[in-house]
Amino acid sequence: MADAIIVLGAAVWASGPSPTLQRRARHAAALFHAGRAPLIVATGGLGLHPPTEAMAITDILISQGVPATAIIQEDRSTTTLENLGFSRKLLGPDTRTVIIVTDRTHAPRARLTARHLGYTATTMSPSLRGGHPRIILRQTIREFFAYPAYALRLRIRGKDTEI
Repeated sequence: MADAIIVLGAAVWASGPSPTLQRRARHAAALFHAGRAPLIVATGGLGLHPPTEAMAITDILISQGVPATAIIQEDRSTTTLENLGFSRKLLGPDTRTVIIVTDRTHAPRARLTARHLGYTATTMSPSLRGGHPRIILRQTIREFFAYPAYALRLRIRGKDTEI
């Protein structure tokens, strides 16, 4: 069992939470109900459309039967490093083991970032079934370039775990 589940944010559209955000939040709720962790951190700040990604995740989690008392909102972040770094501050130094919920394409970079911040982290991803192939391809290409850029950025930062 992990100390917490951290759900990484995704876009909120004018019409509501994006399909990506919905898949992540539902997957986190299923993990919670399976007893994988006692707490969920919903991450993500305000994008182009309200509410914050964290609030949208929280609403979905509650609709899936997760008690509000088991949810912490981190609603300032705009990057993966901020998602995990701000979550680290909210969870405190005693939280070591986390499950990060994000898409498979993003999972390697999320784990890299989490390890840098001192977490023992695993990633669990919802199915991409129903995802648009063009969007999945775009995410894969983005991560192909983002992973080495993040690795360099984190190496330059050193072992400082503060954001």
